[in-house]
Amino acid sequence: MSEPTFAQLGVSPSVCKALAHRGAEAPFPIQTMVLPDALAGHDVLAKSRTGSGKTLAFAIPIVERLEPSEARPSALVLVPTRELCTQVGEEFEPIARVRGLKVATVYGGVGLKEQANRAARAHIVVATPGRLEDLVSRGLLHIDEVRILILDEADRMLDMGFLPQVDRIVRRIPKGRQTLFFSATLDGAVGHLAKAYTTEPRWHEVVSAIQTVDEVEHQFIPVKHEEKVETLATMLRGETGPVLVFVRTKRGAQRLADRLKARGLPVECMNGDMVQSARERALKRFESGRANVMVATDVAARGLDLEKISHVVNFDLPEDDKAYVHRVGRTARAGRSGTAVTFVLPDQQGDAGRMASRLKLEDEFRKEGMVVAPPRMVFSSGGRRRRVAPRSRTA
Repeated sequence: MSEPTFAQLGVSPSVCKALAHRGAEAPFPIQTMVLPDALAGHDVLAKSRTGSGKTLAFAIPIVERLEPSEARPSALVLVPTRELCTQVGEEFEPIARVRGLKVATVYGGVGLKEQANRAARAHIVVATPGRLEDLVSRGLLHIDEVRILILDEADRMLDMGFLPQVDRIVRRIPKGRQTLFFSATLDGAVGHLAKAYTTEPRWHEVVSAIQTVDEVEHQFIPVKHEEKVETLATMLRGETGPVLVFVRTKRGAQRLADRLKARGLPVECMNGDMVQSARERALKRFESGRANVMVATDVAARGLDLEKISHVVNFDLPEDDKAYVHRVGRTARAGRSGTAVTFVLPDQQGDAGRMASRLKLEDEFRKEGMVVAPPRMVFSSGGRRRRVAPRSRTA
């Protein structure tokens, strides 16, 4: 049985044409699952990782369900970062335009009143929680007629401490709204939040973390500390990119970027201390291909939602399994292939091997002659031994 088309899922001809024009010929699995329920007006809880096509899963229902004559804004999309805010807004534009709808993005680091004026004229507002709450509390934007609410990457919003702002924003929106809730996990605090914000939601689980790992080619490279930078530089000279390199600290990111630039490599650096204009310049150079390497920390990379990363390099070992999965999930997205390379120092082989074992990557780890260490054993207070999966050290 063939997969349904966008038209068969209930998408209008004009939006189908706009989707085809931007290369979206057939729906991804998450879109196939979510669109019928969302178009019918149901609340939705979707467990979905970044890069699975989830933006169109909520963008299409919004533009199909709104009319140009409705209140502005009538739809609100909350996202955790400025970069994701911009990217989601760009994803909306082509399909909103054919329906006569206006889209505005709201995030920090730019002029307040000009941004508020654009948002007040838009049918759809894509916003980060902090800046949106600022506009609303100042009376520069009213959201009391919003009837469709999207929480995108809700788990990351909680991780970044946005829960208080999100709560205050949601309380200002009518209770009779439609809510679509997207998150990489729906367990624990995120799950409780999802249930609190939705009414009789339809559940969809699209992709698991281990599937993310399965879609990537994994390489574990043993390397001495004094050889790490030169090994990376040699590897990067053979790649056209784009390549995303992860390091542990902001200071380490800048230091590595400088050392790679000194070797003649086109590199940009992204860290949490950069002002918005500098982040946008770095991202634009990376997206355009003028710099095919981006060095970033885990925190700084949260807002990078790029679909064409060919390689992810763990220059510093990820802190734990979840961090590894999140990092490598930046490549092999939207059906593309990708490669994850992890540098392993001699004193990290035990921790790295145990992580590889938990992620079912023992064979890849052993390819370079490294040995997967057994789980560590410690004695409990009762004298019984138990296995411990320790957090990996970083370089």
